[in-house]
Amino acid sequence: MAGEIPDLHAQERTGTGKGAARAARRDGMVPGIVFGGDTDPLPINIPFNVLFKRLKQGRFKSTLFNLKVEGHDDVRVICRDVQRDVVKDLPTHLDLMRLRRTTKIKLFIPISFENEEDCPAIRKGGTMTTIRNEVEMVVTAGDIPDALVVDLSKVENVGDTVTISDIVLPEGAKLVINDRDFVICNVSAPSALKSDGDDEDEDEAVEEASEADATEE
Repeated sequence: MAGEIPDLHAQERTGTGKGAARAARRDGMVPGIVFGGDTDPLPINIPFNVLFKRLKQGRFKSTLFNLKVEGHDDVRVICRDVQRDVVKDLPTHLDLMRLRRTTKIKLFIPISFENEEDCPAIRKGGTMTTIRNEVEMVVTAGDIPDALVVDLSKVENVGDTVTISDIVLPEGAKLVINDRDFVICNVSAPSALKSDGDDEDEDEAVEEASEADATEE
């Protein structure tokens, strides 16, 4: 289970309808609604600055939150919609959905790279390059993994790559992109060695060309 589910603080909104929503916006709040589960919909307000900051961080709609509203039990939610002003493109309303433990949701799961100090390819002088820090997956709300683990001790040679098929996925989890074996990281030769190798290849090519010209003459 993921241990770092971020909190999202909100206030219960008294009153519903356009009038109450407009009043909330005048007070620097963004009105919203929490729905789903076996509980009645709960109208809420979230401070505009808090929501705007979350939105700027990215992937707001694919992040699981622990919603905290005074007077109510904490509940896990995921955003289903953020309505925006058509001119200013600022948030004006949001919809949050309560999640049961068995609910399937789409989230970005981080990649954890372990045993780098025991990686044979790195010990041979290779340099690891990370291609993906996270992978989008469909997971069960009650069994969200902390991370997908890449065991670098199994990467033997400089030039080797680790693809998604090399990672053991959590039971019941599915990839959103499952039609190709995409790269997670690779271990390549340091750039200085690459440059030396390129220079040697170029020198050999010049020598071969010179020999060919001499033969033709």
